[in-house]
Amino acid sequence: MSEGSLYERLGGEEGIRKFATTLFDKHASNPTIMARYTNSNRDDVIRLVTEFVCAGTGGPQTYSGKDMLAAHKGMNISEVEYMAVLDDIVAALTANNVAQREQEEFLMIAYSLRAEILHV
Repeated sequence: MSEGSLYERLGGEEGIRKFATTLFDKHASNPTIMARYTNSNRDDVIRLVTEFVCAGTGGPQTYSGKDMLAAHKGMNISEVEYMAVLDDIVAALTANNVAQREQEEFLMIAYSLRAEILHV
C-alpha cells in the first residue's frame, strides 16, 4: 500500500498554505532575515511559496514564480541567512504538526536548493 506523496502527507494545498503562512510570519520576525521581508507583499509570497511547495512535493499545482536562481540573483544571501531560513522552516513545520519524517524529507529538498540561493 502506498503511503502517499509528500504533498499529501503535508496536508495537500491547505496544509501547505498554512505552513507557508507560518513560514512568512517567522521570516518577517526573525532578526537575521526580517529586513529581506520588510517590503514584501505577504499574500504574494505566501501564494508563491504555496505553489512552489505544492508543485515540488507531488501536487497538481503549477508554480508561477521565477526559478530559484533568478529569484535570488543579486541578493547575496549569506550562509547565516540561509541557515536562519532552514531554522524557520523547521519551526513552521513543527508549528503545523508535520511529522519528523516529513520534516526531514522537506529539509532535504530545501537543502538541495542551497547552491541556487547562496551568494547569487
